[in-house]
Amino acid sequence: MQGKLDLDDTKEKDKYYIALNNLFINQPFFKTKIFEFFNYDIKRVFSANSDDIKEFREIYDNVSVPKKFLSEIDKIDIDKIYNDIISSGIKYITYDNELYPDILKTTEDYPLLLYYRGSFEDINFDRTLACVGSRNATESARQNVCHIISGFKNTDVVIVSGLASGIDTISHISALKNDLKTIAVIGSGFKFIYPSQNKSLYEEIENKGLILSEYPFELRPVPVNFPQRNRIVTGLSKGVLIAEARMKSGAMISARFALEQGRELMCIPGLITNPNCEGIYHLIKNGAGVVTNTKDILNILNWDIQSYKKEEIKLTAIEKEIYEIISCGEISIEGLQQKFDVGINELMIKLTQMELNGLIVQKNGLYYIAGI
Repeated sequence: MQGKLDLDDTKEKDKYYIALNNLFINQPFFKTKIFEFFNYDIKRVFSANSDDIKEFREIYDNVSVPKKFLSEIDKIDIDKIYNDIISSGIKYITYDNELYPDILKTTEDYPLLLYYRGSFEDINFDRTLACVGSRNATESARQNVCHIISGFKNTDVVIVSGLASGIDTISHISALKNDLKTIAVIGSGFKFIYPSQNKSLYEEIENKGLILSEYPFELRPVPVNFPQRNRIVTGLSKGVLIAEARMKSGAMISARFALEQGRELMCIPGLITNPNCEGIYHLIKNGAGVVTNTKDILNILNWDIQSYKKEEIKLTAIEKEIYEIISCGEISIEGLQQKFDVGINELMIKLTQMELNGLIVQKNGLYYIAGI
């Protein structure tokens, strides 16, 4: 009977978390502070009156109160919003949920609720590294990120990023290729996949990692959402690694969040003539750690990690031959076809399977051994 009461109480509180999540979307700091003002009792927020707001303003004189706060909490249909979420099958965690990451609670404006796809299973929030940077990253920066992340292969390090173009995308891809868990924090509701070209990556992260959003299901990916989203990317992370950033960029906003949240800030140096590196060298001059390899991150974060061995992948005779040939140097599919008496379709199937198993990679029409 006690279990039934606990379940009902949780359901009742969840309704209020979801309702407040749907209000004042771009004012997370206010929502966090009003939640704390009412002693972390989400239901009491909805019984606030004008005297409460007057007292709140006296205590939190640096927090802006939405003009229509009292009228909005009075008229919102709490049961309807909750039933819509439940019927849609969207999964969520609230501040009270045991899955809610403790590291995120250490930030000033933590989200009271997060929607999610994927799974929290095997996500080690003590080994989280945010990797962010320019959407228009150079090939050099992309390779640097791939090289550094590959050094964590087969460990419990978790790569956190925002699923945007550029460094975000390559960070998630590198994590998955190296058998690491990855968390994508998106800047819209789950109705949208943005950018659209990341649809397959989105689906792979959902299957192998975790996708988080604080935004209601139908909220579009509008520009104001992304800087706000960045505080969650950095808030979930023990350290923040930046690869290319202009002085005025989302990556520099992430750097500011990292410093405010007390996270270790690290940068990958690049060409001094590259405009995308202006922010990098500004941060380095002001104390950010310099990272040129994986070991630098381990030293800065004081991590002692150990690789675990995956089950050995069994190769067919032709796959072993393909692997041996590529081991001797990069080669095109035409070059491989000349060495084997098989059709192009069969060869493509073999190469694709080997890529999925993380044995080889394909770039600019050439095949390489993965991790080299």
